[in-house]
Amino acid sequence: MAGNVLLIDDEEKLRRLLKRILSLEGYTVSESGTLAAARKLLDKDNIDVVICDVKLPDGNGVEAVAGFKKEYPEKEIILLTAYGNIADGVQAIKSGAFDYITKGDDNERIIPLVSRAFEKVQMQQRIRRLEKQVGKQYTFDAIIGSSAVIKDAIHLAAKVAPLDTTVLLLGETGTGKEVFAQAIHQASTRSKQSFVAVNCSAIPRELLESEIFGHKAGAYTGALKDKKGLMEEASKGTFFLDEIGEMPLELQSKLLRVLETGEFIKVGDTRPLKVDVRIIAATNRGLQQEITEGKFREDLFFRLNVFTIHLPSLNERKDDIVLLARNFVSVYAAKINKRINGMTPDFIACLQQHHWQGNIRELKNVIERAVILENNDALTVNSLPADFLLNTTDNNPRTLSVFDMATVEKLHIQRVLNYTRGNKTEAARLLNIGLTTLYRKIEEYGIS
Repeated sequence: MAGNVLLIDDEEKLRRLLKRILSLEGYTVSESGTLAAARKLLDKDNIDVVICDVKLPDGNGVEAVAGFKKEYPEKEIILLTAYGNIADGVQAIKSGAFDYITKGDDNERIIPLVSRAFEKVQMQQRIRRLEKQVGKQYTFDAIIGSSAVIKDAIHLAAKVAPLDTTVLLLGETGTGKEVFAQAIHQASTRSKQSFVAVNCSAIPRELLESEIFGHKAGAYTGALKDKKGLMEEASKGTFFLDEIGEMPLELQSKLLRVLETGEFIKVGDTRPLKVDVRIIAATNRGLQQEITEGKFREDLFFRLNVFTIHLPSLNERKDDIVLLARNFVSVYAAKINKRINGMTPDFIACLQQHHWQGNIRELKNVIERAVILENNDALTVNSLPADFLLNTTDNNPRTLSVFDMATVEKLHIQRVLNYTRGNKTEAARLLNIGLTTLYRKIEEYGIS
């Protein structure tokens, strides 16, 4: 796909020639005889690539490159000169020019050069779109929910995000603590720097110190060279310590030192290193109880507990279940290219009556499985696993209970019909009942 090119040259004949050449290649070409007129076009038009003469009535192209790149960093600039000059060429490239070529001698290079410059512009545009998508993915706006409890949590997190205050996120497993940590980072002044996360329960305790703080060569058997720890990798950014309650006591003292002085010592080293990081910690444990049992340092708790946010469990925000489920249906249906438009009332009722021990993570897994198994254009109870139904309470007298024989029979008939792709004769044979009986039960249970 060709793009938009701006020619800046005071030689009208050369401009006309280059415009014709580029137009034949499909480019849309604008013209300017001066730098001043060029800036007006750059402000107004969607220019991708600029071809600029070095000597112009109101300035020098080489000197103008740096200014152009500062004002219009997304555009690529190719410089043209009547007389090649190595010093000018070097200066032009240093200032950000895409290339520097000589008029006449390099005419055959113009088209491939513009093509490569335009490819670079497109690539940069794709990168910016991806960065925006990633940034949006981790903003507070991306957190789904309209219940009062989740809105309160978002409000608190948004308040503390622009500050460098240490944050402690409390909540059950699967409530979205890392999502909140990412959103806090995205809304902070450190958003352009690294967000580094470590799960203290996922790394063996004997390796955790080296992973977080790094080590010097020879610190222990197998440490053949210096290693930078995750804390150092997060410098100037945000360091997220998930499951902080699992951190061994001996490491808690090192983390306390970071919070108090901004210093730590690598394993096997004697020299302290300075680090500038914002700490966000999270746990599903009751740290007060851990302190009583001697498993967590009280002084570290007070350092972490500067600004605490409680993330509600899914059972505390039942009103959000349908919103979350619809989002996951959309995501997973698109992922496997399956046309699923929604969920049946019975399916929604089961979701709302279920006790969500695994919270949002469990809901996500249930929806993904249901999308894979479902043969209809909406998710039905039939796509839910039996163990899920056993953990579902019946608070609605109009909804069949999983312990009711009629429910079991209905689900089984539905599964067999799905298996036979609606062939009732084959379904009756597999169920070992008469075809008339099958039709009667289909009508009785309202099976579609």
